[in-house]
Amino acid sequence: MNPQTSRRNFLAGTTGFAAAGLATLANPAAAAAQSVGVKAGDLPDLTIKEVKVYVTDISKVHKLNSPESGELISIVTNSGIEGNYTLGDRNATTGWLAWAKPMLVGKNIMDLLATLNSTTGMKGPAGFDAATARGMGGGGGFGAPAGPGMGSAFTGPALLGSGLSTRGGGSWPNYYTAAADVAMWDILGKAVDRPIYKIQSGGTPTKDRLMAYASSQHLPTVEDYVPDVLKAKSLGYRAYKIHPGGGQHATGPAIPTYIGHMEEIREVRKAVGDEFVLMHDPVQRYGRFEAMTVGRLLDELNYAWFEDPVRTTDQEGLIELCAALNLPIHVGEFIYSIADFAEYIKRDALDVVRLIADNVGGISGSMRVGLLADAHGLECTPHNWGNTGDMALHFHVELALPNAYWFEMPFPAEYADRPYYKDRFRIDADGFVHAPTAPGLGFPIDRDALDNMTKRVDR
Repeated sequence: MNPQTSRRNFLAGTTGFAAAGLATLANPAAAAAQSVGVKAGDLPDLTIKEVKVYVTDISKVHKLNSPESGELISIVTNSGIEGNYTLGDRNATTGWLAWAKPMLVGKNIMDLLATLNSTTGMKGPAGFDAATARGMGGGGGFGAPAGPGMGSAFTGPALLGSGLSTRGGGSWPNYYTAAADVAMWDILGKAVDRPIYKIQSGGTPTKDRLMAYASSQHLPTVEDYVPDVLKAKSLGYRAYKIHPGGGQHATGPAIPTYIGHMEEIREVRKAVGDEFVLMHDPVQRYGRFEAMTVGRLLDELNYAWFEDPVRTTDQEGLIELCAALNLPIHVGEFIYSIADFAEYIKRDALDVVRLIADNVGGISGSMRVGLLADAHGLECTPHNWGNTGDMALHFHVELALPNAYWFEMPFPAEYADRPYYKDRFRIDADGFVHAPTAPGLGFPIDRDALDNMTKRVDR
């Protein structure tokens, strides 16, 4: 089964979803209250009284992203509701607590959720940069860290170790505000006893499961991929994405990397047959010639998509690939502002919009990007690659969006597990991942396991 849907089918059926989603972003508390038939004023006191960080020992778990530090943030309201999110899946995010105390404590989530990540990420210290205009920033852009020596959102600890730079010159990525946004949505869902996606969808019918695809590690040799995909298929996955490695054989002389990748592409297709869904994601590793050559092979072998084939900054190269190849080109994990997503869409520099929630303002920003894609008749396929909390937030976005159909499952699935979450991401017998039913992020904390793993609590 290939749940791909053409662009032209979207516009006819998603207007109601978009309207509901935009209304929810404009007034999250009212949307949450409406979902349970009460007024916003009837909700518990959502004023933030405390922020803290559980520093856990993750030395015995497999880290999918090297910056992960074992830090689990906590935002607690006057009514005793706690929201959580893990730091470090995309960036080390050092100094979150120092930023959060002056920015969040004493403020109401009803006010913060609608404004904290509401900008487009466009250029300028003010204008669209609402936080700076309100005096909330530190002089360096929206959500800039407060306090001596913290710097701006681009030069301070929020980006330490990321190797990233903003493509649009705006205020995203800001990993401080993104993490806070996720934890506050967790609180809002718990306040009304609803999973986040049920609030985000505005009460309209939504999905209760998504088809998963096994997303490979970057494996060492060409010969490693066939056993990997066959294992995934034997476990019930109905789709598999190649993250190519060095493109070399286990023995023998060195070969051009993209030639080795093409061997992987052929051998994987041969191993699983014509009806199994396959994707290829070199993570920006190719030049234009290499990408076009690999892309033509992917077309020939009926791969479902080609993801980040060249550097995202090579917009002209992406336009050429989109025009020349039949399979969709997925782009967006290295775009950091809504303004820039709009430019790529307008110029046909992508066929399907991808996003990483940490890079675009958490759940709030992700929904804006996804609804922008939907307004243009495009699919949105958020990236899932991290621990349980990271995957949970993207899952809620995918469940709420009318134009998202896939769930990326890091393979092996246990690499995403964290002992302090009671539940784990796994597929059912038909290859689907089922929506959570618990409130908020839907993956409750196991307090005993968290206590056992916690080295200290920073307040």
